Amino acid sequence: MQHPLYQQATYLKSVPKLALCPEEFKYEIAFAGRSNAGKSSALNVITSQKSLARTSKTPGRTQLINFFPVDEIRSLVDLPGYGFAKVNLKIKNTWEAGLTEYIEKRPQLKGVVLLMDCRIPPTDIDLVMLDWTLNLNLPVHILLTKADKLSKGPAAARLLEVQDWIKEEYPHATAQLFSSLKRTGLQEAWDKLDSWMDYEAPKKEIPPHQRFQAAKGTKLKKKPKKNNIRTF
Repeated sequence: MQHPLYQQATYLKSVPKLALCPEEFKYEIAFAGRSNAGKSSALNVITSQKSLARTSKTPGRTQLINFFPVDEIRSLVDLPGYGFAKVNLKIKNTWEAGLTEYIEKRPQLKGVVLLMDCRIPPTDIDLVMLDWTLNLNLPVHILLTKADKLSKGPAAARLLEVQDWIKEEYPHATAQLFSSLKRTGLQEAWDKLDSWMDYEAPKKEIPPHQRFQAAKGTKLKKKPKKNNIRTF
């Protein structure tokens, strides 16, 4: 199963600050979250590609704003992971400044996909991101990742807990379960991206013979066979 738009994603460029961002896009959706929340894996699954976004056992490798256009006017954006990056403090402060500028001043940004491990409570920095986007009136969609690590009942309970919480505290946000391994919630995530991208997937053409049957509403009846037996 692939999405006709997001499967076309390609890497364009990585930049440290707003001034260097490309200007040709009208719609951008940014992916953010803790470095170990499965952000790169989610991007790869959403785009049906194995290595579009780098995955690594060393969290925090993504230190720039990365652009992955899906057509001439739309792009997915991979933001620097936060929380676990082991880098020089000066470098970290620089990229956080670039990230702040991008989120606050980028008019093309239509929403943020925030990735959170479904097994653990939101961290302080997750709350900062939610408070920040609430003040900016910037929509957020939370992917509760690694849903395959929980059985069905606890996963559903966790989702309900998060949905009740954001309804009270963060009405600009929505949430869903997601698993890159099992592809759980993939269609739901695509639908959210489509709405932000102002994209409508092309409808599949129905073969002529199927259109005829659909128009009739019933299958053609077979003529009864003649048995050639005379009756009196």
